[in-house]
Amino acid sequence: MNVLSHVKATIRLALPAALLGALSLPGWALIEYSDNQRETIVEMLEQLEERHYSKLEYDDTLSSQHLDSYIDSLDRGKMFFTAADVAEFEQYRTVMDEQLAAGKLDAGFVIFNRFQQRLQGRLENLLAGLTEAVAAMDFTVNESYLLDMEGREWAKSDTELDDRWRKQLKNQVLGLKLADKNAEEIAPTLEKRYKNQLKRVQQYNNQDVFQIYANSLTELYDPHTNYLSPRRSENFNINMSLSLEGIGAVLQLEDEYTKVARLVAKGPADKQGELHPSDRIVAVGQGGEGELEDVIGWRLDEVVELIRGPKDSIVRLEVIPAKAKSTDQRKVITIVRNRVKLEEQSAQKNVLEIPDGDTIIKVGVIDIPAFYIDFDAMRRGDKEYKSTTRDVKKLLQELQDEGVQGIVIDLRNNGGGSLQEANELTGLFIEYGPTVQIRHSSRRVWRDGKRLKSPYYKGPLVVLVNRLSASASEIFAGAIQDYQRGIIVGGRSFGKGTVQTLIPLTEGQLKITESKFYRISGGSTQHKGVVPDVVFPTIYDTEEIGESALDHALNWDQINPVRHHQYNDLSTVLPHVTTLFRERSVHNPDFIYLEDQVDLAQKTREIKELPLNEDVRIALRDSQEEKALKIENKLRLATGEELLTSLDDDEDEVDGGADSDTDKAVASAEEEDEEEDVLLTEAGSVLVDALRLKQQRYAVHSQENTTE
Repeated sequence: MNVLSHVKATIRLALPAALLGALSLPGWALIEYSDNQRETIVEMLEQLEERHYSKLEYDDTLSSQHLDSYIDSLDRGKMFFTAADVAEFEQYRTVMDEQLAAGKLDAGFVIFNRFQQRLQGRLENLLAGLTEAVAAMDFTVNESYLLDMEGREWAKSDTELDDRWRKQLKNQVLGLKLADKNAEEIAPTLEKRYKNQLKRVQQYNNQDVFQIYANSLTELYDPHTNYLSPRRSENFNINMSLSLEGIGAVLQLEDEYTKVARLVAKGPADKQGELHPSDRIVAVGQGGEGELEDVIGWRLDEVVELIRGPKDSIVRLEVIPAKAKSTDQRKVITIVRNRVKLEEQSAQKNVLEIPDGDTIIKVGVIDIPAFYIDFDAMRRGDKEYKSTTRDVKKLLQELQDEGVQGIVIDLRNNGGGSLQEANELTGLFIEYGPTVQIRHSSRRVWRDGKRLKSPYYKGPLVVLVNRLSASASEIFAGAIQDYQRGIIVGGRSFGKGTVQTLIPLTEGQLKITESKFYRISGGSTQHKGVVPDVVFPTIYDTEEIGESALDHALNWDQINPVRHHQYNDLSTVLPHVTTLFRERSVHNPDFIYLEDQVDLAQKTREIKELPLNEDVRIALRDSQEEKALKIENKLRLATGEELLTSLDDDEDEVDGGADSDTDKAVASAEEEDEEEDVLLTEAGSVLVDALRLKQQRYAVHSQENTTE
């Protein structure tokens, strides 16, 4: 959400406590709601109660949760309101449901006006003495800055709030200092950031307030149900537009940062190779030399506008990497803007050669970046229209002609797409039958799948998924698993098993979750995702990425299964395959490396406070980097590579001989491909294991029949 996330992201810096009690500020006026918004909130409540899948009633209980959600959306870090403010807001706890049903938005606007007053006062007074405050900081004092705000209480006094702001400012300054920002540039950088934020604060209008208030309610239903203001409705396709005409990244706001939710397969950022999900964008620069503009605290649409641009132009992103060894680490990534072309998202094939004793087994791989279909060409009657199923069918035949003994379908990072294609693709691997169940909020269930018997690929099959395999990918993988048609390997999938629809309102639109996907075995793909039969180590943090990482995500549940054929009895094969995989992975340096990286990331997340003593902070950073260096050298020792003396040496190797940003991007992408190939090769090995076990059982069975 644009405004909501911007409010969450507002800078947190100290100002005299006396101003917190001010009743008015220059240039500040009360924001009031309109008659159209009165009508809109009544319509929205009716739609939520009648059409949302969860069938939640907006009663006193939900009113109480709405109040907490709204206050949290405005002041998650507990940096503006005091305990006295929150106590004053208690009068609204169980009456907001009656108010909104009557078209009264008083509670939301009263609370917001108090918040904006405090926010504007903080910013104005901070800017008046920022340079002096930064210059006076003492980084030899032993104190710390709290990272985990969940357990923090509301401040009992303005003095207590001031101390929180002082530490927040000190942490930001120290972070810039340790990110190699020149000392004389720190105060001007912060001043520019805060002036931009003050300008945005002063531009808040009743649409902004209404959107925040409405969404703090809709998101109690589920994270994909949102109110879209008129402005946001116009920009509803902004992520898609960014995907097609920018860098190919889907962005979201998290507190004060613009965060990468996922990359569009084969898009500019994906092919460049350095930007990753959960990276946080802190600055954007135009061209190869343009100044990096700080975007911390910006609205999402404003950040997107900076990132978008003409084809073949350059944008530079300064990010805090998701895998940063310390919270002060920064990296600048150069990306050439382009369009994502349908043909570049097409399924591709290649062949793995997997050793099996003295022989080599050829395994076909089909990489499917998205579930695509050219609807326009299909409607025109074009017999050669592009679609996932049509392309995969051709590739299957080509691979069989090349003599492969099994197929791996690679769905890593496939965020979904056409439900029709997920169903039809499944039909290439089963004779006939249902593939998915869809239950509407009315509780009516309908099924989709392959209705007519037809030839299908009958050979060994493995499906490789990861945390970014979502939606249509989960429907396909779940069906293959339920039919026991193939073995699912990799990491647990994303877990998005809901369907949204848009409903027009008097002012804006409501995007509402109206249906839910279920597997033919009865279990939902929602929240839980598809759990692989053989689990590989993963670099993705399930606490940060996936449906289960989202607040108020709908739970996993199940409905009645559908009668369906099972093509194999994998229960007799999987224990042996899993044992063989574990035996290999114990000695596989690349798998050990991945597991060590995951363990380090987990330990980093457990850090709840950051020291504000510079020497102690540097020691913490050096300790984290030393741990990361040990992991890197452990892999290098096992693979016979030269050991590093620092992590910077590793970056130099990637950049070695690269005279341009494009060369560096290619080198980085190639390194990433090598890491991913470890998992792909292991998927091929699992297929070979299953093939060998099947052949051995067939041989034993044949021998027993002969003996008889």
